[in-house]
Amino acid sequence: MFKHSQLESVKAWIAHPAHAAMPLHARIQRAIRQLIVDGALGPGKPLPASRALAASLGVSRDTVEAAYGRLHAEGFIDRRVGSGSFVSQMSEFTPGHSQSRRDARARQRAPNLSQRGAAMFRGGGVREMLVPRPFAPGVPETRTFPLALWERLERQVVKEARTQALAHGDPQGCEPLRRAIADYVNLERGARATAERVLVLTSSQQAMSLCATMLLDPGDRIFIEDPAYYGARKAFDAAGLDCVPVRVDRQGIAVEQITAEPREVKAVFLTPSHQFPTGATLALDRRLALIEWAARHRAWIIEDDYDSEFRYAGKPTACVQGLDPHERTIYIGTFTKSLFPGLRIGYVVLPPQLVTPMTVARTLLDGHSAPLPQLTLARFMEGGHFGAHVRTMRGIYAERLEVLARLVRTHLAEFIEPRVPIGGLQMPCALTGALSERAAIGAARRVGIELLGLSALHALGKPETGVLMGFAAYTPAEIETAVRKLATAYRAAAGQRAG
Repeated sequence: MFKHSQLESVKAWIAHPAHAAMPLHARIQRAIRQLIVDGALGPGKPLPASRALAASLGVSRDTVEAAYGRLHAEGFIDRRVGSGSFVSQMSEFTPGHSQSRRDARARQRAPNLSQRGAAMFRGGGVREMLVPRPFAPGVPETRTFPLALWERLERQVVKEARTQALAHGDPQGCEPLRRAIADYVNLERGARATAERVLVLTSSQQAMSLCATMLLDPGDRIFIEDPAYYGARKAFDAAGLDCVPVRVDRQGIAVEQITAEPREVKAVFLTPSHQFPTGATLALDRRLALIEWAARHRAWIIEDDYDSEFRYAGKPTACVQGLDPHERTIYIGTFTKSLFPGLRIGYVVLPPQLVTPMTVARTLLDGHSAPLPQLTLARFMEGGHFGAHVRTMRGIYAERLEVLARLVRTHLAEFIEPRVPIGGLQMPCALTGALSERAAIGAARRVGIELLGLSALHALGKPETGVLMGFAAYTPAEIETAVRKLATAYRAAAGQRAG
């Protein structure tokens, strides 16, 4: 007789609405055949007597006999007079040759992808840790987020919007949120924005991909900082663009290299407020020169302002978009760092002529962002809670940065040297000891610590080796424990190399 799970599988197959058009005996035959193909019924295994199976399924014996007859005709079972029915000894269905084995072989074959698909696959995507470990970079503190307040605001939205919050949303984004974003970037970042120029997206990554596909054609050239944010480089590579690396110094991207380029370049991507990963701020004279270059060449400036809320020293600099009278700058922002990653809300402030094309293109990607979190975020911002939260976290992050820098100097001085940034959620460190970057990252990972290597973010010359250490998501006690653990791991790794 069938095992209980096998019998239930047959019953489920028979009862499934998708199979309702089949005759009953065909449904039974297909269900048993699937058990054989999947390897659940191995070769030589007996099938239940037709009378017994009919009773279990609540059908006539003739129905089961018809199903068995078809299985026998197809070669899936053998029927022996006086002995019963058995699964055939066919090599395709022997253990090790079941559906799972064939699926494994199929997975090993090279996929038949388009050129763009193959480029995206080779790039490896952008992966974030579901449960971040020290010192994964770019991760904000979420344990102290005012969740009770957020839930109360969300309930207010549901009470007022009712089922409207469950319907399709505006592809450009909910108007209250677009208005709140425009007010915020105008006040805090010196932008020139209106609600009509804001496009709400899921992330800055989506914004970069949208810019790459809507503003440039495959083969077009784009200037990109060197070193650069890996997500941006992958987005542009996937779109088939020719990325032209431009070195970064203490004053940001080397604009003289851009203005001296004789060949046509359609755009430049940069993180001017807090360069990733060096932390440099683009000097004002370079910003103005870049704006004039873009206007003169009809090129685009793609400005990623990914974590400008968190600045711990000096005065914040106005964003490039706010300084650009020629409307050649696309300003990208996100709430992933300032609030929490699971919110999945980012945005772009667009030149007027790009609003409609970009919104239409967005409908082909994911239609729209969910209205409920958008309306909740709008209320969170309108009530002053966003500004209060950012101010609170700025103080917490500044303390954690100071703790990390002090502990690195105390316990890791023989291996790495901190380059303390004026803002952001991570601290770059240069390697100073005998350990290579690869050895440093590997030793850290073996003790549960995650570091991002700096050399992989470079495209030009021989980069300075080092690591990026995120600090925002970890308490001072957690930072100290991780640094001490890292120091022990590095000394052991250095001892092995010396031995």
